[in-house]
Amino acid sequence: MKIHDISRRRFMEASAIASAAASLAKRTEGGAALEDDREPSEFFHVAPLRVVRVGFVGVGLQGTEHVKNLLSLDGVELRAVCDIAPEKVARAQALARDAGKQEPKGFTNGPRDFERLCAEEDLDLVYTATPWEWHVPVMLAAMKNGKHAATEVPAAQTVEDCWKLVETAEKEKKHCVLMENCCYDRPEMMVLHMLRKGLFGEAMHAEVGYQHDLRAIKFETRDEGLWRRAHATRLNGNLYPTHGLGPAAQAMGINRGDQFDYLVAMASPSRGLQDFQRERLPAEDLRRKETYVLGDVHTSMIKTHLGRTIYLVHDTNLPRPYARYNVFQGSKGIYSGFPPRFYFDAQEPAHRYKALSDFAAEWDHPLWTADRVKNAKNGHGGMDFLEDLRLMECLQQGLPTDFDVYDAAAWSCMVELTAKSAASRSKPVDLPDFTRGKWRSRPPLGIIGG
Repeated sequence: MKIHDISRRRFMEASAIASAAASLAKRTEGGAALEDDREPSEFFHVAPLRVVRVGFVGVGLQGTEHVKNLLSLDGVELRAVCDIAPEKVARAQALARDAGKQEPKGFTNGPRDFERLCAEEDLDLVYTATPWEWHVPVMLAAMKNGKHAATEVPAAQTVEDCWKLVETAEKEKKHCVLMENCCYDRPEMMVLHMLRKGLFGEAMHAEVGYQHDLRAIKFETRDEGLWRRAHATRLNGNLYPTHGLGPAAQAMGINRGDQFDYLVAMASPSRGLQDFQRERLPAEDLRRKETYVLGDVHTSMIKTHLGRTIYLVHDTNLPRPYARYNVFQGSKGIYSGFPPRFYFDAQEPAHRYKALSDFAAEWDHPLWTADRVKNAKNGHGGMDFLEDLRLMECLQQGLPTDFDVYDAAAWSCMVELTAKSAASRSKPVDLPDFTRGKWRSRPPLGIIGG
């Protein structure tokens, strides 16, 4: 398959196999309508749920933080918990008892016991915070058994799996939500608020990414060290694109008035994990035999159909302080993150940034004005609590979620496609249109009240 082919489906379309024409017509690019002319948003309007009954799969570090949030919310019942480690399930059950809630049923019979949870339990939502390779299997099992699905990031690692999520969500009419907490962080939400109110003018360019020295974490003998490092042995791509890309895509109206068009990508040499392996591990440690292919700094440029540009970076194997590199450039102003600051046309003094605090009183996003959000203690300074709160509110009120399966697919497919471009001397790679042209008429995400 040539590098510009985005999936097995497009290859099959190009071959024009008559027997598959009916189903493949749904996957064409350039605005082709769904075969039954069904609006993609149809299944996002589901009946309100007075109480959201949740099953949780994967209750390690991040999963436990979500469990704590869910146990603190009204109208939410944690009914079932699944993990391959029985002690982690026991911990989640203890948290429920300590919160005065009914103890959730435990599922600990191996790595696929989530299938039994999805099939047997009377649930509304299955939420997963497993290692990345299990996100798609858990969500597919949930939706095929009549449950909504939510996942930690990324939702999938291949274009093929992204299409599976889209098609299953449409068929089953179930939510399939990527829980991207950075879309709910205070500065990113303030940027969205200011943009919708016209302060930035027209959206033009973003520079975003994930820059976090994870070497020590990747070589731990517990938690993420048990699985995350393995991905660096298999793929030289942007393994974790959504923290930066999600907020930029929301601000630019991706899937809602604009769409990703194509990307080019390249990677630096791979040295960071090798140096850590050689310098920090004992000579007899079997991990010294691992070979890593992930470039230490993986960069991509994305072009949208309206001509906007996004610079996307992944940098987790070199020494550096943590930074979620965020720049948002509009025709009338700019935001630059870490530390968060703004500059607008005709601002005084000229050519000097002002701190976020100078704008917060007037331009904080309404969702960040609530004390319960500002004072939230579980997970990344409040944004994890807010993302869990918003998902439960949408389910309880029967509202479309703040982002949906098309966003999950569009943001997550970058894992495979950045690797494809980098492997082909940075040749452009077309990006799939998971909405099949409906992005042209879908309204942008609005400003949700507090």
